[in-house]
Formats: sequence, C-alpha cells, structure tokens
Amino acid sequence: MYRPEKYKKDNEEFIFQFIKKHPFATLISRSENLVATHIPVLLQGDAVSFQLYAHIANHNEQLQSLKDGTEVLVIFHGPNSYISSSWYENKDISTWDYQAVHINGRIKLQTKQELEKSLESLVKYFEKDQEEPLYYSEIPQKMLEDHLPLITGFWIEPFKIQGIAKLHQKYKTEDINRVVKELKKSDDQIAQKLAEEMENENSEKLKE
Repeated sequence: MYRPEKYKKDNEEFIFQFIKKHPFATLISRSENLVATHIPVLLQGDAVSFQLYAHIANHNEQLQSLKDGTEVLVIFHGPNSYISSSWYENKDISTWDYQAVHINGRIKLQTKQELEKSLESLVKYFEKDQEEPLYYSEIPQKMLEDHLPLITGFWIEPFKIQGIAKLHQKYKTEDINRVVKELKKSDDQIAQKLAEEMENENSEKLKE
C-alpha cells in the first residue's frame, strides 16, 4: 500500500481496534484473474498476536483460489471523504482523506467444528447489541444443518500488516479546523465520522 511516512499507522492497538470497528472487509485473491468478495472478517487473539476468520459461499468463484497456504489481501475500510480546496484559508489542491488497514495473510481452511465455532462467535459479535438478540444456539438445528454444507470457513494468518490514516496531519491548525467544520456540516454520516477521527488524530495541534 502506498503510505507517505506522515500517514503511516502501524501501532498494534490502532490496527486491532480499527479492525474491530470496521469488520466489513474486501478479501482479494488470485485465481485466473484477481477476484474479490466483500465479507465480515473478525479477529481472534489480541493486539500483539491475532488471526482473522471469515467464511464465503461455496458457489462463490473465489473459493476455488482459497487453498491452504494461499496468500490473500484483506482491506478494512474506515471513514473517508472528499476535501474541497475551497475550505482552506488560502487556495490549495483538493484531496481525499481516509483510513484503512491492509493485511496480507495466508489461508488455512477450517474444519466443520471450527466453522461452527466461528459462526457462533460472529453471530454473538453482531447480535449482542440488538434489542432482542438471536444467538447461534437459538437458530433452528435443521436450518443450521441445511446451511453449513453451503459455506466454507477459513482462518487468515497475517504476515504483513499496514495501517494508514490520512487526516490532514502537518496542515495548519486553521485549515484543520476549517475542514472539520465543513465535514461536520455534511449530511453524510461517514464524513461526520471522518471529522471526529481528524480531531482525534490532530488533538494536540488543535489545543495550541
């Protein structure tokens, strides 16, 4: 991933928390051509040492490329937005600010038992905040038995991890404040979230 030095974010805790907050990822592998699927990808472990897990449908063409040892690229996307040059104190060039984490890893296919455990964890992760959560153990057994043969689960063992946060670091305080103000005015919730991230990233400068 192209990463100017000032935007690199390789802190282990940042990476770990970013993936937890933005689990809907892009999984890329190579078959005859590059192929990609957009799926939830979750963590197992801690910030110092973790692996990823996910599953895809068996009729997905990408499955043909997912063998033990296959290298894949997983991209986790954070908030992003266009930044208009009209927002700056003086004329400048428009840009796009964003956050992302790229992980290169190797596939290890799951056993049936591992897949079931992963699905149980995945459902719990996303259901726990629902008003009336429906957990994996509460899904009718016949439904599970019909569904499980149709999907394949896998682990991803990371060997290269890169984070980036392009949030107007090194810009003048006045320009950062102007950009944050405009993003907060937007009707786009993603732009509003980017404003929060920009304030957090530049908090020391904004105190000056």
